[in-house]
Amino acid sequence: MPHDTDQDRLIRTGGRIRAARGARGLNLHELARLSGISTSALSLIETGQRDLRLTTLCRIAAALRVSAGDLLEEREDGASQPAAVRPGGYDLGDYT
Repeated sequence: MPHDTDQDRLIRTGGRIRAARGARGLNLHELARLSGISTSALSLIETGQRDLRLTTLCRIAAALRVSAGDLLEEREDGASQPAAVRPGGYDLGDYT
């Protein structure tokens, strides 16, 4: 991609996080609880307004049951959702 800026990368990565969250039927508050990241910070990450550390990315990926690489890289087919989805449901009982 010509003239790809850091901001462009943050926006695309945030969009992939949002898409993965939606594909798993999680709202922002649920992903925040599962990842241990505040809702406001997660919202800023999803909109590309906040840079994220590797540790934060790994926590989000673990909560979404995808690899961190899936959230960082665009797939060759142009799809925005991560390719690998780990099976299993979510138990939010401890968070309600």
